[in-house]
Amino acid sequence: MSNSAIERAAAATPPKLARRVRGLSDRAIAWIFVAPTIFLLLAVNIFPLIWTIRLSFTNYRVNRPNAEVEWVGLRNYQRILTDEDIWQTMQATAHFLIWTIVLQVLIGFALAWLINKKFRGDNFWTTIIVLPMMLSPAVVGNFWTFLYQPQIGLFNYVVSFFSGVDPSSFSMIGEVSLAPWAIVIVDTWMWTPFVMLICLAGLRSIPTSIYEAAECDRASPWRQFWTITVPMVLPFLMLAVLFRGIENFKMFDLVVQLTGGGPGSTTELTSINLKREAFEKWRTGYASAYAIILFVTVFGLASIYVKALNKVKER
Repeated sequence: MSNSAIERAAAATPPKLARRVRGLSDRAIAWIFVAPTIFLLLAVNIFPLIWTIRLSFTNYRVNRPNAEVEWVGLRNYQRILTDEDIWQTMQATAHFLIWTIVLQVLIGFALAWLINKKFRGDNFWTTIIVLPMMLSPAVVGNFWTFLYQPQIGLFNYVVSFFSGVDPSSFSMIGEVSLAPWAIVIVDTWMWTPFVMLICLAGLRSIPTSIYEAAECDRASPWRQFWTITVPMVLPFLMLAVLFRGIENFKMFDLVVQLTGGGPGSTTELTSINLKREAFEKWRTGYASAYAIILFVTVFGLASIYVKALNKVKER
């Protein structure tokens, strides 16, 4: 803003308001600018959370707005925690969560370590590797659904080339034993670049003087890797695990596009099961209790993990 515009704004300010503004501290002025955003966040996040907690203690159904709402107390929570079907979805979510994080961390760190070597064309290959992360999950789901087709899909023919198995003898998204691995493969393909970028930032933040001092002490490359590289990149790895863990716990769109939770309920994650309870069975109170349990689970585990991450950073 030019000086003339500032002068015009100052001249147009009423004298009483100008005196009040001059008496405000920098902290008060900062709060004036930040307060609308905080209020908006509270309205968007806190109020729905409080309303959801209230609904979780009732038998409310959103498709029956005129029906009498009964206060059921902790009955919804008790039914959820003793429901075998929900525990199966928890197991499916845990399988998806653990394997995607393990594969993405291992492959992402390996790619970051290779790219950090500064070979010819490393920027080009970095761009190629990052491309899957830029795509929409809906596009990726449709793309891999085509690749997984037993008759025309490229994936089956690649597996057949290396194993000699008939390409049409198995279906990755149609068999109970293979469908969980199908979504793990796709999510790993899509989000490994994200982990790679975080690990690459960690690798390039290590001062070269540390490696030079280790070479002067005649430390082998393997020794340098385990005593310098891994400890200094560990906070970045843990941060990547935190981000991917939270995102994969609430994974929905990619799995819906690939398998729809099937075959049967083999790949029905908690987010898909919650959606069905809320918007197919219309058990709003029950689904609200389900959502609160998932929220507390994620928040509790994330809080414990962040404390561990802070301890690692303090070393």
